[in-house]
Amino acid sequence: MKQSNWDKIIEAAMGPAGEYLASLPDRPVYRPTDPDRIRALVGGPLPEDGVDAVEVVDALARSIEPHVTAHASGRYFGFVIGGLHPASFGADLLGVTWDQNAGLYAVAQGVAIVEEVAAGWVLDVLGLPSNASVGFVTGGQMANYTCLAAARHRVLREVGWDVEAQGLQGAPKVNIVVKSERHSTIPRALRLLGFGDSTSTLVPSDADSRIDTEELERTLAGLEGPTIVCVEAGNINHGSFDDYSAVADAADRHRTRGNPTWVHVDGAFGLWAAASAATKHLTAGMDRLDSWSTDAHKTLNVGYDSGVAICRHPASHRASMSIQAAYLVQADGAARDQMDWNPEFSRRARGLAVYATLRSLGRAGVDEMVERLCSLARLFAVRLTGSGKAEVVNDVVFNQVLVRWIAPDGNHNDFTDQVITKVQQDGTAYFSGTTWNGHRFMRISVSDWATDESDVERAVAALLRCAG
Repeated sequence: MKQSNWDKIIEAAMGPAGEYLASLPDRPVYRPTDPDRIRALVGGPLPEDGVDAVEVVDALARSIEPHVTAHASGRYFGFVIGGLHPASFGADLLGVTWDQNAGLYAVAQGVAIVEEVAAGWVLDVLGLPSNASVGFVTGGQMANYTCLAAARHRVLREVGWDVEAQGLQGAPKVNIVVKSERHSTIPRALRLLGFGDSTSTLVPSDADSRIDTEELERTLAGLEGPTIVCVEAGNINHGSFDDYSAVADAADRHRTRGNPTWVHVDGAFGLWAAASAATKHLTAGMDRLDSWSTDAHKTLNVGYDSGVAICRHPASHRASMSIQAAYLVQADGAARDQMDWNPEFSRRARGLAVYATLRSLGRAGVDEMVERLCSLARLFAVRLTGSGKAEVVNDVVFNQVLVRWIAPDGNHNDFTDQVITKVQQDGTAYFSGTTWNGHRFMRISVSDWATDESDVERAVAALLRCAG
C-alpha cells in the first residue's frame, strides 16, 4: 500500500484548527470581505504539476481562516445556525478519518450500528413513537423531502396508485395543504416531488404565525381524496408552535370521511422543544402526527451537515426511498441499510456525530441546553425592550426573538436594516434580518450551546452602540 505522511497532514490541519477553536471567545464573528480578495488567494489556473498535500493544507488554512464566519463563537445569532458541540467535532474527525461509505451495512458495519443506536435515542429524547423510522440526511430540506416522499407514497397507495412504479402522470390528485407562513423548504420539497410549489392550498396563519386550525378544518371539509398537510414546530420568525392536537383532530375527521391523510411537521429547530421539560408543552399532540423533520445542526449543535427525517410509518418511508440492485449486498434484517431511509446512495456516516452529541449530553444535558437557549432569548428581549430603542414584536416562547429598531424619523424599516448592517460590520456579534407582514425586522436566533449571559450582554451592547 502506498504510504502518505499522515502525521504532517494532521499537523498541518489540526494546528490551525486548534488555534481557530481557541480564538472563538474573542475573534470577530464576521468580517465582510470582497470576494475577489478570496479568489486571489485560492484561485488561478489548475496547476500543471501537483503540489505537496501538506503544502496545500497549510496554504488553505492560512488563506481562508481570516475569512471564516465564526458560527460556533457563542455570539452568532443569525438565521438559525447552531454551534459545534465538542463531541460532534470529535466524532466527525473520526468519521472523515475512517472514510466509511455508510449506505450499506455490509461495507460499514460499525458505523451502521452506531447510527441505528442514534436513531433510537433521537426518538426517545423527542418522545416520538419508538417504532418510527429514522433517516439521517443532510439537513432540514432533505428531511422534509424524505418525509413528504413517504407521505406521497402512502396516501396514493391507499387509493391504489403505486407512485414509485407509475409516477405522477395520470395519478389521482393529491391535495397539499400548507400554512401561509410555511418555511421555504416546504414548497421546494414539493417542487422536487413533482407537486409544484404553487399548487398548494394555503391556510392562513394567525397573528403569532401559527396555522389557523378553524380555517384548516374548513379547508379540509372542502377537499376530497389523498391529502398531505404540512405544519411546523418553531416558526422561522416568531418561533411559534402550531396547535398539534387540533391539527391531529382535524386530520382524523378528514380520514373518517374517507380521505387518506398524512400530517408532516417541519421542525428544523423547534422539534427539540419536546426534549425539555420547560418547553415540552409547546409540542403537545405532536406525537399523534405522521412525520417529523429536524436539523441536528441547529438546536442539537451537531456539526454541518446533519438532518433527521422521522416517519411513523416505516413501510411507507422505506418504500419511497429504497432501491435494489443485483450487485449490492443488502442487509437481511439483522441490521439496517441507511440507503433505505434517505435519498442518497453513497453517504458519509453523519449519524456518528448525532450519537456522540447525545451520548455526551445525555437526556438531562439536552433538556438543560434547550432550556438555556430559550432563557437567553428571553434575556435578549428584556434587555432590548428595556433600552427603549427597540421593540420585540413576538412572544418569545422558544429561542427566536423578532426585533424592530425604533427610528427617530419613524422610518423603522430602513433603520432596522442599518442597525443590522452596522452590527455585522462591527464583528462583535452577527444578526440577520427578515420581512414579516411587509415590514423589516431583525431576527435573533439563540442556537449555540456555548452561548452564555456574557455573550448576550456583549451583543446587546454592540447593538445599542450601532443603533446610537
